[in-house]
Amino acid sequence: MLPPTIPIFPLPNVVLFPNVFLPLHIFEPRYRAMVADALKGDRIIGMTLLRPGFEANYEGRPAVYETGCAGLITHSEPLADGRYDIVLRGMEKFRILEEDTSRLYRLARVEALPEMTGDDERAAIRARRQRLEAVLAATIERSSGEPRFPPAVPDDDLVNALAQYLPLEPVERQALLERRGVAERCRGLIELLEMHTLTRGNRSWKDRSVH
Repeated sequence: MLPPTIPIFPLPNVVLFPNVFLPLHIFEPRYRAMVADALKGDRIIGMTLLRPGFEANYEGRPAVYETGCAGLITHSEPLADGRYDIVLRGMEKFRILEEDTSRLYRLARVEALPEMTGDDERAAIRARRQRLEAVLAATIERSSGEPRFPPAVPDDDLVNALAQYLPLEPVERQALLERRGVAERCRGLIELLEMHTLTRGNRSWKDRSVH
């Protein structure tokens, strides 16, 4: 369960998904302070995507997409010069309600957006996983080696991992995050893969097997 207020870490090209791991290198002073405070507390950080045009006000508080994903710091390594290497594990989606400007870094009051998976949802994801694997395999069939999809990986985790790590545009990842549930995310991912295959051919997907 998410606390009502969490620090948010906005980036221009990173979208975190539930139960997916994300390594990060923290070097800006304000976000060093954020990590230090998180490590003293519940170790939760909310990842959000910066909206286009952020460059003009990056040092301030540029606009972000309202929907993000909170992550738990599972590993942290403080470096000699004050920077950190950390690993986040995605926890739960959230919606930003308002921002708190009392700290150097950004804080937000948030509403949790849990993705509950019932029997019907699981059945839909299972059926779509087969289509997802087939479409992804088709997009990289001319690359060296065969795509491998570990059967032991749960359907939800596979969909979220592909959404986070396939070579998609940040706004495409954001749209997938905002889908209502993993079954809908899986359908959206299939649609994106089919679109990329039609518009770009296989070139953009070579040597990107999922191991």
